[in-house]
Amino acid sequence: MRLKGKVAIITGGGRGIGLGISTAFAKAGANLVITGRNENTLVDAKVKLEQHGIEVLCVSADGGNEAAVQNVIDKAIEKFGRIDVVINNAQVSASGVKLVDHTKEDFDLAINSGLYAAFYYMRASFKHLKETSGSVINFASGAGLFGRDGQSSYAAAKEGIRGMSRVAATEWGPDNVRCNVICPLAMTQGLIQWKAEYPDLFAKTIQGMPLQRFADPETDIGRVCVFLASDDASYVTGETITLQGGSGLRP
Repeated sequence: MRLKGKVAIITGGGRGIGLGISTAFAKAGANLVITGRNENTLVDAKVKLEQHGIEVLCVSADGGNEAAVQNVIDKAIEKFGRIDVVINNAQVSASGVKLVDHTKEDFDLAINSGLYAAFYYMRASFKHLKETSGSVINFASGAGLFGRDGQSSYAAAKEGIRGMSRVAATEWGPDNVRCNVICPLAMTQGLIQWKAEYPDLFAKTIQGMPLQRFADPETDIGRVCVFLASDDASYVTGETITLQGGSGLRP
């Protein structure tokens, strides 16, 4: 298997895109550390993921809390003795709130759960990734690339993550640690709800996509992550990859 023996930390790995990524990594043979705020969600995911013959460590954590992030890193090393991949997927934001209606608390929510969380995980894991010639995969968004309505704090956090990732790729390259960014548009429960609430907008969005569908969290997003974490991508770093159905979106 492509990632057999490797260890991946996946934030928000128990549901949505994160669960799809976790499933792809489990099928590729990687042992997993999945994090999130809801312990029951993590435990339910663990049961499903371990059916693929790998081990899963669940650690409840708020990514915006530096001590909680360090605890995830410490427990990963205690359990598996190594870290090969860190995937910063989790994010919370006040989606749909106009810029002028944002409060400081709204803005802090996005920055703390996204930008600061990625920073904490990257900084705390670097010495371990250096030992394994590992990689970081951060998640950004078309909201930041193209200025989507009602996504100001979310876009700010995601573009901050993109900028930080490019710097990390430059600084960490000499240590053979890679850092790449994915901007996904995947069919999740949240998108299903959005489709029900805004059917006309959903239809318009689909019409602009040559494949006429959104990405699948496991088979589309997850497999790209597996590739980026594998030795096959050992020369790929500092890249932003948009997975948005061939809609013409580019970094």
